[in-house]
Amino acid sequence: MEQPNPLPYTDAKPVGAADFYFAINATFRFVLEKFGTEGLREYWTALGKNYFSPVSQLWKTGGLNAVADYWKAFFAAEPGAEVEVLSTKNSITLDVKTCPAIKHLRDNQREIVPCFCQHCYFVSEAMAQSAGLTVRVEGGNGTCRQIFSRREPNIPPQDFSRIKKATC
Repeated sequence: MEQPNPLPYTDAKPVGAADFYFAINATFRFVLEKFGTEGLREYWTALGKNYFSPVSQLWKTGGLNAVADYWKAFFAAEPGAEVEVLSTKNSITLDVKTCPAIKHLRDNQREIVPCFCQHCYFVSEAMAQSAGLTVRVEGGNGTCRQIFSRREPNIPPQDFSRIKKATC
């Protein structure tokens, strides 16, 4: 039986265009300036819930294995990414050694929105929620750890002090 594509959208090129990171950084800055922190968080949540709904559906049917498959394929297509995806029975951990977005923005001397790294939590949490999963993020500013697990009532909420501000 053919496995579904872990990236449920089509793109003919094997690796994405790094200049896309300029666009998302500028978009985040625009939304932040126009609508404030809560507006930006709502934007990220809507991205995770709506745009990434095909991914959420794959996670819902495939569980943590589908989460691992998605992130492996995702980061394989991200220029400059150095990420290890670690699987256990109860979680998937992304050990981001080099964040491709932060690296590209720094390499090109772009001013990075300080809360840039929070988008990983808000987008991923919205993706995970409909699949019965959750994520916690720690680190940031170029290296981080993201842990996906089944949603359980004893898991404390995300501590945003554990997500570093991004700097140039």
